[in-house]
Amino acid sequence: MRTTLISLFVLLPWLASAQDTIPSFSLDEAIQYALEHNYSAMNASRDIVDAQKQKWETIATGLPQISGAVSYQNQLKQPVSQIPAEFFGGEPGTFQEVVFGQPQSMAASATLTQQIFDGSYIVGVQATKTFLDYSQNNKEKTDLDVRKAVVEAYGNVLLAQESVLISEKNKETLEKNLYETKRIYENGLGDEESVDQLQITLSSVDNQLKNAQRLEKITLQMLNLVLGLPTETPTVLTEDLDILTQKQIDLGLLHTDFNIESNVDYKMAVNLNEQRFLELKLAKSRALPTLNAFVNYGGNSFSDRFNFLSSGQQWFGSSVLGVDLNIPIFSSLGRSASTQRAKIALEKAKTQLTEAQEQIRLQLESAKSDYILAVEQYGTSKENLELAERIETKNQIKYTEGLATSFELRQAQTQLYTSQQEYLQSMVDVINKKTELETILNQ
Repeated sequence: MRTTLISLFVLLPWLASAQDTIPSFSLDEAIQYALEHNYSAMNASRDIVDAQKQKWETIATGLPQISGAVSYQNQLKQPVSQIPAEFFGGEPGTFQEVVFGQPQSMAASATLTQQIFDGSYIVGVQATKTFLDYSQNNKEKTDLDVRKAVVEAYGNVLLAQESVLISEKNKETLEKNLYETKRIYENGLGDEESVDQLQITLSSVDNQLKNAQRLEKITLQMLNLVLGLPTETPTVLTEDLDILTQKQIDLGLLHTDFNIESNVDYKMAVNLNEQRFLELKLAKSRALPTLNAFVNYGGNSFSDRFNFLSSGQQWFGSSVLGVDLNIPIFSSLGRSASTQRAKIALEKAKTQLTEAQEQIRLQLESAKSDYILAVEQYGTSKENLELAERIETKNQIKYTEGLATSFELRQAQTQLYTSQQEYLQSMVDVINKKTELETILNQ
C-alpha cells in the first residue's frame, strides 16, 4: 500500500505536466497557430526570404567583381629545341639542342571587372522587385488557403463529434425501446415484426455511430496536419458548433464594399502582366551593346625547385587595363522572333487579367448566393429538426399505447435521424460559406 502511494505521488506531477501540454484551440486560435506552423505557410515565408536573396544576387552581378587565380607547373620532361650551332661557334649546317626556361613556374593574378552597361542587367534588377511582389502575394494567398483549410477541418471535427453524441443518444433510446418491445412480445402482447423493425433501425444507427467515431479520429488527424502538428496529437477544440455557427451569421458582410485590387488572385494576375512586360523588355535589350571594363595585376616566377613561397624568390609583375564592347549585329532574325514571342505572351497575360477580373466578380456573386443559401438552409433545417423531434415523440407515445405500428415509428425515427444530420451539416456549411466569401473579399 505504501509503495503504491509513493508511486502515485511520483506520477501525479508528470500526469499534470502531460495534461498541460495537450493543445487546445478555439477557431481563431487554430487559425493563428496554423499561419505560423502550417507546412505550406512556413515554406511560403521562406520563399519571400529566398526572393530577397535572389534580388541581391541579381544586383550584385552589376557591382565590382574581384577574382583571383594561381597556377603552378612542373615540367617533368622539358621540351628540347634545336637552333643552328653556328650561333655558338659551331659548324654551319649543324644544330645544337637547347632547353629553354626553368622546369618549375608559378603564376598568380587578381582581376577586377566592372559592368558599365548591359540592358539585360537593368531589366533583371526590375524583375527582382516583381518576383518579390509575387512571393509576397503568394504568401498572402497561401495564408488565405490555410485559413480556409483550418475552418473546414475544424468544422468537420465538430461535426463528427456532434454526430457521435447524437448517434449515442439515438442508440441508447433505441436499445431501451427494443428491450421494452421484446418484453411485451415475450409476454404475448406484441408481434415479432415490431421487434424486427426496431432491430433493423438499431443496426443502422449502430453502424452510423461506428462510422462517426472513425470520422472523429480521421477529421482530428486532418486538422492536426493543417495546423502543423503531429497527426496523433490529442488536440482539444474549445468551440461549440451551434455557438460558432451563430457567430458566423453576419448578413452585413454581403454589403461590404469590394475592391478588386485587394483580391489576391487579381494581384497575382497583375504580377503575371508585369513579368511578361519585363520579358519583352529583356528580349529588346538583347539588341543593345554591352560594355565591361577590367583591370588585372599578376606575377610570374620561375625556378629549378619549389621555392616560390620563400622571401628571396623573384617575381615578375604584369598588369592589364582593358574594356570589352560587345555589339550584336546580325542574329538571322532570332532576336526578332524572340521579341515577337514576348509580345504575344504579354497580350495573352492582358487577356488573362481581363478574364481574372470577370471570374473574381462572378465568384463574389456566387459566394454571396451560397452564403445566403447556407444561412437560409440552416434556419430551415433547424425548424425541420424541431418538427421531426415532435413527430418522433408523438409516434413513440402512440406506439407505446398501441395506436401506431412499428413501421410508422421507424419512419418517424429515420426522418429524425436524417433531420439531425442535415442540421449538423447546415451549421458547417454556414461556417465554410462565410469563409469562402471572406477569402474573396480578402478579409
